[in-house]
Amino acid sequence: MDLSILNWQGLAIGACTFLIIGIFHPLVIKGEYYLGLKVNYIFALLGVVASIAALMTEGVFLSAVFAVIAFSSFWSIWEVFEQKERVRKGWFPANPKRTGNSKKSRF
Repeated sequence: MDLSILNWQGLAIGACTFLIIGIFHPLVIKGEYYLGLKVNYIFALLGVVASIAALMTEGVFLSAVFAVIAFSSFWSIWEVFEQKERVRKGWFPANPKRTGNSKKSRF
């Protein structure tokens, strides 16, 4: 089998997707710890910017990577709410320096 004719682009996009998701996991945890729900604004902005970049990029590879970043950002908004619930259950530590960690929080 001639390896020079194989299309490695799909595997490269898959590897990038794996890395991007792996990067976003701790970003959600640290973002919720230090910023609380305010980190969602950052994820939303990053998602919009990456979506625009995906639409404006000519190459399929970079466009796909930007799209993965965009949708990982949008998914992270949901995950921040889930992370807040995990903190409430005691599965992750709450930030004692951040205000609003009481059980009377409106969120």
